[in-house]
Amino acid sequence: MKRGQVRGKFIFALFPNCVKMAAMENINITFALAILLATGFAAARAGTLVGLPSVTGYILAGIALGPSGLDLIPHETVNSQLKHFTEIALMLIAFGIGEHLEIMRLRSRAKSVITIGISEILGAFICVMTGTFLVARLLDVGGADWNNYDYLLLATLFGAVSVATAPAATLHVMREIGASGPFTTTLMAVVAIDNGLAIMLFGIAVSITHHVITSEGASIWVALSAGLLEICGSLTMGIVTGMLMDSVANRLKNPGEILTAGLAALLLCGEIATLLNFSPLLAGIAAGFTIVNRDYRDIRLFRHLNAFEPPIYVLFFTLAGIHLNLKALAVAGWLGIAYFLFRIIGKIAGAALGSRAARTSKSIRNYLGLGLTPQAGVAIGLVFLINGDPVIQKFSVIIAPVVLAGVLLSELIGPLCTRKAIELAGENRESLLNTNDLKQLRQGKTETAPTSPAIEILSEPKGVPMVPWTWKKLTHDNPWNSRNSEPDGAVVFEAEALGITPALARMSAIFAHHFKAVATASHFLPEKADVAEKDKERSEQLLQAAKAELTIMGARLQIATHSKPSRAKGILTVARQQKTHAIVLGHTHARLPSSFQRLIEEIVENASCNTVVFRFLGVLHTERILVVIVSMGDLMQLKEIICALAAVGPHRLTILRLLPSYKNQKEQLRAKNILTGWIQKENLSQFAEGVIEATEARVETIMTCAENNDLIVMSAPETNGLQKLFFGSLVERVSNSVEKNMIMLYPPAI
Repeated sequence: MKRGQVRGKFIFALFPNCVKMAAMENINITFALAILLATGFAAARAGTLVGLPSVTGYILAGIALGPSGLDLIPHETVNSQLKHFTEIALMLIAFGIGEHLEIMRLRSRAKSVITIGISEILGAFICVMTGTFLVARLLDVGGADWNNYDYLLLATLFGAVSVATAPAATLHVMREIGASGPFTTTLMAVVAIDNGLAIMLFGIAVSITHHVITSEGASIWVALSAGLLEICGSLTMGIVTGMLMDSVANRLKNPGEILTAGLAALLLCGEIATLLNFSPLLAGIAAGFTIVNRDYRDIRLFRHLNAFEPPIYVLFFTLAGIHLNLKALAVAGWLGIAYFLFRIIGKIAGAALGSRAARTSKSIRNYLGLGLTPQAGVAIGLVFLINGDPVIQKFSVIIAPVVLAGVLLSELIGPLCTRKAIELAGENRESLLNTNDLKQLRQGKTETAPTSPAIEILSEPKGVPMVPWTWKKLTHDNPWNSRNSEPDGAVVFEAEALGITPALARMSAIFAHHFKAVATASHFLPEKADVAEKDKERSEQLLQAAKAELTIMGARLQIATHSKPSRAKGILTVARQQKTHAIVLGHTHARLPSSFQRLIEEIVENASCNTVVFRFLGVLHTERILVVIVSMGDLMQLKEIICALAAVGPHRLTILRLLPSYKNQKEQLRAKNILTGWIQKENLSQFAEGVIEATEARVETIMTCAENNDLIVMSAPETNGLQKLFFGSLVERVSNSVEKNMIMLYPPAI
């Protein structure tokens, strides 16, 4: 025998022994991690060469390492020492799903998402229930002792389990191919709905089964209440965690600190949810949802966690492959194949019918069901619950191998289907970059800017140094400022604090000049005749200061007194006496005092015009103005302020449109052209320029852009106390973070 042949036989004989040694129960955990990471990475890279998603490669690597392959990693190690990585990965996945549930993106399609979600859930439930009933009855899987009721209960449990999808695989495929757009947003929203309703539907199915088998089963209403309690408790825990994470992350600058604090809070949320028998998956989704929908939208934590995720994902999907046993296919037989096929048919048909009813786009109608093919974690968890229920023990021995066989096929084929669906919808990275629309946008073609309704304004006080008025007098081009002309209404400002009144008078005169109105000072004057001489002198001095400032500007001042001891009621009384375009308030505090916040809220709640609040810090300049908007709706509200400032003096305005970081180049160019078109339409091209920023942290971006500007202008959203607590306030966060003069517009609540 040749030496080479002897060496080959020796190595071949030695290999099985090496495998057995590696598969010992006390395998070193570090060695196991190394094998999982290396094998998963290699399989994913090999899979990409033949067009397979990375997820499929990871799962195939796990199957090769598990009992269906070389059996290198024993189940004891997976279930005891490595399960923590699965729990970490599930929380990261759930948190990542929450990022895609942004209300701004879903608002226009909320009705369609709910319609599609309910439709595809019912489609899967009905198809699987009907199909498995017929196949199980035909194969007589229960034996002679089973009747039609037994088969119907079995099919009901199959239908309830089939509803759940695999958010992990869906999210990973989406990130891998850079998916973005309405199809992708709808897909992630439907996945989130799936797993929330799956828990409730499963509870109802188990309760019905208990009722039929034994009279001691809980009522359907009890099962429904238990499901609702689990969902509500999970969501509440996630919302609280999200608000805590957001509050902490916004106070940190170092990426490592943000990652550490955020990960600690997220994992703690998952563990507490598990202890309380809540769903960690729903809690994680709610935490991500809360952060991404805060008004200041600081999503740096998502990006830092994204950098931390890759090795965790490799471990998660490779371990998922180890749990999959090919023997389950043989045990499940035709019933397992029927479960898998009827589930896909139900998802596709249900999604198509729901999309048609909601009148969605053709791509959503045709391909969304295909993207819902993956099934894993939640379904396996429901199977474990069935196995642990002694009342339905006779069903669990059939359900477990069938569902696991369906999961095995879904995890192998599902990621491919999801990627294909996204590609067919034209929302993968390559499709987005190669579209003809991008070429047209680069050539400068603009879209029609939305029309803008008329707007009004607001402000309040402390000692403010100002640059002397050196621009032309307002009477030079506005004859309504002359004594003999009748103004068209008023801009009312509060004249109570000597240090701030001249500044408020100046800004009110600028706004009044735009509205062809008159600046009106609202001043408190008691009805008592015995007013102290000192108070009279102060009132005269204060009003003279306002009048002197407006005289320099060439503007008129109208004085309106009131005797209301309440500041808000006094200002509102003056405003109601005439046509008022805006109420102007001001303060000089770096952080808004609670008493002044209450003043703003009372005026906004009762005024019929806009309220404009000035925050004065340092010398009042208006030459370089930064206007911050999140949507074109903000621009419509700020239009009158922008035009008023542009019409007086050599002001230069930068209109900064903040976009979410997921917006691609095509969408950024479109937003830029819409903004430029609006500037041109309003004849502001010589005064203003539009800037587009796709940002992960709105406040950080505003702070950077504000460095080269004198004044920041923003619109405050209409929110009540609960909304403000949940969503936060971008305006307030900027006011507390940026030491610049600010104008904040509050639209009327009535």
